[in-house]
Amino acid sequence: MERRAALKSMAMSAAGLLVLPAWANGWNKTSVVIDQPVLSGRQQAVLAEVVDTLIPASDTPGAKELRVQDFIQKMIEDCYEADVQKKVALGLDSLDTMARQTYGKDYAACEPAQRRELLLKVQALEDKEQKEYYNLLKQLTIQGYTTSEYVMVNHYKYTMMPGHYYGCVPVSQ
Repeated sequence: MERRAALKSMAMSAAGLLVLPAWANGWNKTSVVIDQPVLSGRQQAVLAEVVDTLIPASDTPGAKELRVQDFIQKMIEDCYEADVQKKVALGLDSLDTMARQTYGKDYAACEPAQRRELLLKVQALEDKEQKEYYNLLKQLTIQGYTTSEYVMVNHYKYTMMPGHYYGCVPVSQ
């Protein structure tokens, strides 16, 4: 009986290894399209600027350039419950309102230094819900940036199948 179980698990493992490349190659931009956006157009613009403020472009692309805001929206839509989705939407609205009260313009229209100052104010707030949504956005921004294709390939040197086999290599004595 143990031999049958071992053979069965080996066959399943082999089948999984054969199917894995086809499964991974199926990922593309259309596979992560947001069906019903949780955030409005204005909230999406604020989110894009928050992401850009948290990880701005330098000699490497910033989070906004790598479309991390799309990753965050997809994560919020698929992985979080309705109450968290509402908190994020309300948090982005309150950030936009805070920008209008402080600087007289929308958050997206603020200068980078003004946006950074507003985010520091949100971080220093006593309101637990405001801090929770901001910490969630920070966490998802970092996760989205560090797992983006650009960072994985150019900085982590990630390869789909490491350990390439080089046959016919001359051997020196």
